[in-house]
Amino acid sequence: MFLAIQKEFGSFDRYLWGFTDGKVILNTDDVFHTSTDLSDKISKDLKRRGMKFVGTTIIYSFLQAVGVVNDHELACFCHPSHAE
Repeated sequence: MFLAIQKEFGSFDRYLWGFTDGKVILNTDDVFHTSTDLSDKISKDLKRRGMKFVGTTIIYSFLQAVGVVNDHELACFCHPSHAE
């Protein structure tokens, strides 16, 4: 399935960023998220394509890990509000 997505979109990277028009999703609240509409949408699409173990919480964690979602707390030095 992963290889089929790569073939269809040119890369898995393009597939993922296509859901956000290439923009990082920046959370501007201090709410602890385990899923969002975005992770729901990607999870549903991956399941439709035949992937398994791609629930919305797993996908949300993956989006955080690869930098599609910036979910740092507002006080964290990694949050863009602390950029120099």
